[in-house]
Amino acid sequence: MTAADSPTPNRIVVGIDLGTTNSLAAVVTRHGPRVLRAADGEALLPSVIAFPEDGSTPVVGAEAKARALDLPTRTIHSVKRLLGRSRADVEAEASRLPYPVVPEPERGLARIPIDGRDWSPEELSARVLGAVRARAEAALGMAVEEAVITVPAYFDDAQRQATRHAAELAGLRCLRIVNEPTAASLAYGIDGSHDGTVVVYDLGGGTFDVSVLEIRDGVFKVLATAGDTHLGGDDFDRVIADEILTAAGAHDLVDDAYVKQAIRKSAEALKIELSNAEGAELAIDLGREEQATLRLTRARFEELIAPLVERTIACLRQALRDAERTIDQIDDLVLVGGSTRVPLVRRLVAEATGREPHDGVDPDLAVALGAAIQADILAGGNRNLLLLDVIPLSLGLETMGGVVSKLILRNATIPTSKTEEFSTQIDGQTAVELNIYQGERERTADCRKLASFRLRGIPPMPAGLPRVAVTFMVDADGVLRVHAKEQRTGIAASIQVVPSFGLTQDEVREMMRASIDHAMEDMADREAIELRNKAAAMVHGTRRALELSDLPPDQTYAVKKATNKVDRLLAEADTPADELKRAVDDLSRRTAQIADDVIGSAVHKALTEPREPEAR
Repeated sequence: MTAADSPTPNRIVVGIDLGTTNSLAAVVTRHGPRVLRAADGEALLPSVIAFPEDGSTPVVGAEAKARALDLPTRTIHSVKRLLGRSRADVEAEASRLPYPVVPEPERGLARIPIDGRDWSPEELSARVLGAVRARAEAALGMAVEEAVITVPAYFDDAQRQATRHAAELAGLRCLRIVNEPTAASLAYGIDGSHDGTVVVYDLGGGTFDVSVLEIRDGVFKVLATAGDTHLGGDDFDRVIADEILTAAGAHDLVDDAYVKQAIRKSAEALKIELSNAEGAELAIDLGREEQATLRLTRARFEELIAPLVERTIACLRQALRDAERTIDQIDDLVLVGGSTRVPLVRRLVAEATGREPHDGVDPDLAVALGAAIQADILAGGNRNLLLLDVIPLSLGLETMGGVVSKLILRNATIPTSKTEEFSTQIDGQTAVELNIYQGERERTADCRKLASFRLRGIPPMPAGLPRVAVTFMVDADGVLRVHAKEQRTGIAASIQVVPSFGLTQDEVREMMRASIDHAMEDMADREAIELRNKAAAMVHGTRRALELSDLPPDQTYAVKKATNKVDRLLAEADTPADELKRAVDDLSRRTAQIADDVIGSAVHKALTEPREPEAR
């Protein structure tokens, strides 16, 4: 790189696309964002690591990829799909890999055993990042210690944290995690001539994302995102591999590591050839002096992958609905990722959006170029751009009855913060357990628990009187922090939510699907639970209030009668919700005149009486 092409900011921050199939780095120069290439001009570094049998240093990139058949169980590819996941999460994936994947003893996290050592996906990803860093340093002629790294938009907290850990292991300080389609939009809209509503469809080797963005005067605002972290070119290769096995009658060899590597390599080659030709023929060496020949037409290939592509189209339509945009409101379509070179993908996406894809950005390079633009901003370069991203799933708190009270809804713009007040359910309660959930359903049983913590030291008061303000804060990297504070005393507690490992994509898809299928049922369940909670609290509170009140006997009788009716209906599990609601409304009307006086007296008593020490 010449002096004229040297980076513009005061310090070097590169953008890195850590991909399932290939990885690369880019930096912003005086002439704009540029990919940092190897000495031979190659931009893409295969995300492959090979471990020589003699125990020497593992090799990364093209050299490792070339050794896949020589070292079938010692050549690691597609490790990005294992990041932040347990062995159970990747059961289906692991069964098709030529190398073994085992559970880590304590938490069951995915590990790859080689020469008596279990390697974590973070360690292996760090090897790839280290090779990308070395290439960047050679191209720049200077040290690289900071980076912006991209991830699929639907990566959960654990996968994002795993990516950060991989960067740390590679000696890189990760300044920001950026969603891949959002980064691609930066590369697309950097010249300021593409204002409007843009759909970014990102289909890579192992993951799929689609984002709908609004670009206006240098502000890149993500309106909605959807995706699948277990869908990509690897899955196209898989259906071709199955076709090869069927044609060769070699299903008895499916567990042979050499055969798995050979077929995967052949399937990838066929896929690439069929992007440019109507048919292709390939001879495959299955080992054991066996060979197979497969003739595959593009029509047959498209028939095989059509269900996979349709899954991406369903996500695209979901993102448009969430963004409240119609096809007519799309101004441009940007395709990102090597798998978008497949003709069927381009055709179906164009049909679904009514737009021909924008061809101004190389789909293999766009994500890294966008990451470099964000890196330049953080390094003190371009200050005229603002990136507003979103979170993929709702975040909330468990309330009485196993209900999730959502504080931050999916597709909320980040960074964001939301505060709501809650209270206690038991008289004299001096501590509150806060359970944090992620998902779209109304009940905790249907969502994923992320973390929990306890707020202690609340003064003993009647149930419902403490005021606990709970704040959810999501930063620009999508990391959640939760803060709780009792408003009367100022007692507070906080937690940064970092799960041991996060959601599988099946869980994400199931949460999204189930939230739609069960929306009316969930709302009815939630309303019934909240009504019963409200009724129980009114019965308890009214009886306590009557002990402190000086009501006339006739009014006291009427209130007691209404209270007893609500209590009786609560005791019957099959009480219709509308009947209970009428009884609660009647009790509420009868107690409205005395409620303020009684609550005021209770608060005064609670705050002036000596406080007993909290039991430990």
